[in-house]
Amino acid sequence: MKRSVLFWFLAVIITLLSAYYQRVTGPSYPFSNKINIDNQEIAFHLDRSHSSSGDCEIKIETNNLSLSGILEWKRFKTDDDFTKVELKNEKGLLSASLPKQPAAGKLQYRITLNNNNAVYEIPAEEKYVIIRYKDDVPLFILIPHIIAMFGTMLLSTRTGFEILNKEPRLKIYIYWTIGFLIIGGMILGPITQLYAFGALWTGIPFGIDLTDNKTLIALIGWLVAAFMLKRSPKPERWVLGASVLLFLIYLIPHSVLGSELDYNKADKINHKLKS
Repeated sequence: MKRSVLFWFLAVIITLLSAYYQRVTGPSYPFSNKINIDNQEIAFHLDRSHSSSGDCEIKIETNNLSLSGILEWKRFKTDDDFTKVELKNEKGLLSASLPKQPAAGKLQYRITLNNNNAVYEIPAEEKYVIIRYKDDVPLFILIPHIIAMFGTMLLSTRTGFEILNKEPRLKIYIYWTIGFLIIGGMILGPITQLYAFGALWTGIPFGIDLTDNKTLIALIGWLVAAFMLKRSPKPERWVLGASVLLFLIYLIPHSVLGSELDYNKADKINHKLKS
């Protein structure tokens, strides 16, 4: 196998693994687990992200006709009382709905199941699932954004492997990496966020959104590598540093410290408008 083909193969594998890792570790990925009731293992998947266009229906397939339960929820980071909703049991399918919220609005919720006076809490230990609502993003924006971001990871990794060649073609790979990063992260990324949460940029200096900030840091790393390409006697070190930096950044779960509606502030504004 030629070295170039091997490098591309390894870069693809690393990119696919990072894509899977991003999907299953982010705060928008459903909270999944299993619970044992009457020697029956019940799997559940509780949503942590939903469209602001409608209510979010929570479902648990149990096949247990006698099982009952309560869904309790309240707005995140507020002093609201919990609202309790009885779960419907339709042929063993338990369900109830969380009300729709504005973009970036969050609810915290949990489920309590009752089976012959035995109580089961989901999640356990007084914990809650946090769900964030978002406006719908047009596919013609979302799909290119996703492709460009994982294209960036692919090119960044491939550029890192390029330093192992005797005569590495660093310039072309660096420029392609930067191009994909600018298009996917600095152009389509903010546009996606604007559609989803009504904010174009919530990173430095306007906020602490890790998605925005880590994209900016990755871009700076690759711009430095490009700058040092003709100015350093060993530009390979800078390229390797930028490649490793972007890889480490991709290990940070997506959407951590993302846009979040301040209900208390929003309530005060609404109160003033009504006064």
